[in-house]
Amino acid sequence: MLIQENYNLKIKNSFGLNVSTKYFCEVVSKTELKEVLEQFKNENILLLGGGSNILFTKNFDGCVLQYNQKGISKLDEDKDSILLEVFAGELWDDFISYCVENNFYGIENLSLIPGTVGAAPIQNIGAYGQELKDSFFAANGVYLEDFKERTFFKSGCNFDYRTSIFKHELKNKFLITSVVFRLMKSHQLNMHYGSIEQELKKMGKNNPTLSDIRNIVIKIRQEKLPDPKILGNCGSFFKNPEVEKKRFENISQSFPLVKGFPASENTVKIPAGWLIEQCGWKGKRIGNVGVHELQALVLVNYGGADGNEILQLAQKIKDDVYQKFEIQLEEEVNIV
Repeated sequence: MLIQENYNLKIKNSFGLNVSTKYFCEVVSKTELKEVLEQFKNENILLLGGGSNILFTKNFDGCVLQYNQKGISKLDEDKDSILLEVFAGELWDDFISYCVENNFYGIENLSLIPGTVGAAPIQNIGAYGQELKDSFFAANGVYLEDFKERTFFKSGCNFDYRTSIFKHELKNKFLITSVVFRLMKSHQLNMHYGSIEQELKKMGKNNPTLSDIRNIVIKIRQEKLPDPKILGNCGSFFKNPEVEKKRFENISQSFPLVKGFPASENTVKIPAGWLIEQCGWKGKRIGNVGVHELQALVLVNYGGADGNEILQLAQKIKDDVYQKFEIQLEEEVNIV
């Protein structure tokens, strides 16, 4: 266990922002974690996963803590499914690769999402018709204040669109040390999402394999989203807003090309990227920051930006979308 002072977090956040923290510590076991929490009990603690969903607007006055224990183990199995415990430090896409190689179904559409397994439930990550909660069984972890251990089963996690109890009530209060997933040994592949269907038609595949779906999702993401190692970004910056059906009908009268997807019996989800694009922001650059030319949901750091520049850009986009559509966008990223 190594505790570093005045640590630069540039390589620890996918925006590539040049910020620092008073202390930085990476731990790989609950024993090390307990030692760190005791040592820094009077300091502010910030839990950091892969750094792919965070926007630093200033230096952090406290201890940034990464829990990087790795490992995947089988807890239970029957003829239809398998229960896997995955430690928090495993990279999310490495875990998906493991599942696809072993023909475990349920998370293949979430391929290439950056970050760690431990951070995934916080955001209830989702893409191409799947969400983490669909295969989630439980999360194990500890409270930072008293180090009491607890297991949260699915019903107690308050999962919703890009949110959970870990993102709100337990933010920086509870650290997830491992996640348990129930995955299927055979399953109906989720391949009816528009861009996946299009790729399958191009390939002429009527009966795709699990590996086919993973490869298609990776291809789509690589074509649409910039690599944070080359261009600083955190993927989707905003959530897709939900509006009541009547409100959507009114919008569609003024904007016939608006896209909408049923979110519930009474609400419709509108792609935030489409709204942003209609306001003229797609591909627009202001100084060191801008909106990606291929995906309007992605805000980018062209180099040398600070977090406040990105935050100011986000606010301008929100103002324009509200002025044009009377829809309030909400950030998906964690702003520090």
